[in-house]
Amino acid sequence: MSKQQTIRGASDDKVFDAIVYAIAAVIIVIVLYPLLYIVGASFSDPARVISGEVWLLPKGFTMDAYTNILHDDRIWTGYRNTIFYTVVGTVINILMTLLAAYPLSRPDLPLRNGIMVLITLTMFFGGGLIPTYLLVKDLGMVDTMWALIVPGAIATYNLIVMRTYFQSSIPWELQEAAHIDGCSNWRLLISIILPLSKPILAVMVLFYAVGHWNSFFNALIYIRDEALHPLQLVLREILLISQTAMTDSSSVVGMEDKILLAESIKFAVIIVSSLPVLVMYPFVQRHFVKGVMIGSVKG
Repeated sequence: MSKQQTIRGASDDKVFDAIVYAIAAVIIVIVLYPLLYIVGASFSDPARVISGEVWLLPKGFTMDAYTNILHDDRIWTGYRNTIFYTVVGTVINILMTLLAAYPLSRPDLPLRNGIMVLITLTMFFGGGLIPTYLLVKDLGMVDTMWALIVPGAIATYNLIVMRTYFQSSIPWELQEAAHIDGCSNWRLLISIILPLSKPILAVMVLFYAVGHWNSFFNALIYIRDEALHPLQLVLREILLISQTAMTDSSSVVGMEDKILLAESIKFAVIIVSSLPVLVMYPFVQRHFVKGVMIGSVKG
């Protein structure tokens, strides 16, 4: 290769890198700006938010919205319930998914392909909301914490992802060697498979935990006792009450203050409900990226 071609190739690489960095910078701005705006608006004077003065940094710093939200006892009850649902639900999810995915990944399991077809069908065909509600009711789980945990104990997509990881990342020859050495199936799972499965377990924990944390529809359907409401449902009710008070024509006095407070509460609610997930993500981000790439590279 001539020197001129080498220089031209290096120049082309620089141009390509510059384009990639420019596109990445635009994407970062598009993703980060709404988040930073919400944070700034939640700490800003709501009048200045409504007037469009807030672009990024807080204007007229105030914590009235957070004071109103965090002084509400329902918030702490909701946090406690959601933490319980998230921790217990995620533990059950991981155990059930693991105990289903590992056997289905083994080539010595009879009829495993047929079983996977039946499991995959549940991604596209379901009984619907009313039959599911009747089933949960007949099982005596309505108005109990189990209504938010048991019906979604296994997510079909997560099961497929974990099964794919076991098939593509853990050699079957290693498992055969363990059996030859006298290792039982349970010992194989606990002593060999689990230590080699930390990336996929971290991904599954993230997927399931975020799903439990953000879930509110199931609670809206199955839970009537306010003492069992998760955080998302509590925040929804606070927001609806604020908006109702804002439109209440019977109370003209202080109407402007109610409108402004309701505007601030909208942003503060987003921060309060999202903060734990945002704090958790950096600790599993490395495993999350690896888990997303499962099955994308062969050979």
